[in-house]
Amino acid sequence: MRKFISIRSGAGTILPFLLVLFISRVFAQIPPGYYDPASGKTGVALQAALHTIIKGHTVISYAGLWTAYYTTDDKPNGKVWDMYSDIPDGTPNGNPPYSYTFGTNQCGNYSGEGDCYNREHSWPKSWFNDTPPMNSDIFHIYPTDGKVNGMRDNYPYGTVSAPSWTSENGSKLGTCTWPGYTGTVFEPRDEYKGDFARSYFYMSTRYYTEDAGWAGSPATTGSQLKPWALQLMLHWSTIDPVSQKEIDRNNTVYGMQHNRNPFIDHPEFAGQIWGNTVGVQDMNAMDFQLVPYPNPATDFCSIDLPAGINADNLYLTVISVNGLKFNPGYSQNGTALTIDVRSLPRGIYFLMLNGESAAYHAKVVKE
Repeated sequence: MRKFISIRSGAGTILPFLLVLFISRVFAQIPPGYYDPASGKTGVALQAALHTIIKGHTVISYAGLWTAYYTTDDKPNGKVWDMYSDIPDGTPNGNPPYSYTFGTNQCGNYSGEGDCYNREHSWPKSWFNDTPPMNSDIFHIYPTDGKVNGMRDNYPYGTVSAPSWTSENGSKLGTCTWPGYTGTVFEPRDEYKGDFARSYFYMSTRYYTEDAGWAGSPATTGSQLKPWALQLMLHWSTIDPVSQKEIDRNNTVYGMQHNRNPFIDHPEFAGQIWGNTVGVQDMNAMDFQLVPYPNPATDFCSIDLPAGINADNLYLTVISVNGLKFNPGYSQNGTALTIDVRSLPRGIYFLMLNGESAAYHAKVVKE
């Protein structure tokens, strides 16, 4: 099966491009020596080195994204992998409320969810004045439901506790609860927060020093994230580690654009450039909790917090070692946070405790 799209070279020349869909699957590994120029660097020096490695990519035309999605964003069952509508359920194809067929369900007009899919600039194009090559850089442009894309609009990503609108897969629109910003934001599902965070790290690095005249946004100054947004993205990249979906997409895009997302290949680069989330404590800096099993009547776990930390200002995310996420009930009382772990299976759980200006880690083992 062959598809024709147009691409530009790094210099901007339009070239005909014969895309044999399966060929892009061949690029399954990081090319030897690809990141050697970045070796040993940290901070701005590392970001600059990575920028030099990934700049000047082969530009897919905006129209060509439709065809590229056939291999960059396809589920195992051949359907469109839409992170704004998908509900992962542990199976290869997930459990979405609706699904799309490539080409057949391409937008067009829409009036509600499930009508069609279009091209979502996760980094909204108004933030960079809709200029090339970033306006067709597939690393940040995903196929998504038209209605949800429209509701997201140009709002930043953020965290929402009282949504004004909720999509069928649980993505939310509403007032931001993440420290540092109180405007309207869009919050995707937990399973895809890391995907969008690493897309943002890519944009900040690919267009580092190439952002003159970018309009910016409440979350960005040029190509760089503002402090509140940077902390949010560092957090999301931690709670949602790199998935096989991202690895496969990175390899496939490399076959088209001939550059890679360094933060998928090396997630540690984010911390080496921007540091870890503000105030993050080492996993063992807080009390190690051992929950006896079985004891369903008393399986509550009390986490003692560091001095000066008020539990009433924290909220909890629990992540097991195999990537499954749980949201157990919990209560706060001064310097302690008590978690109801009775419903959780045996295993090791990493806790992200997020506050007004800091995030803390702890570990719980349920035997």
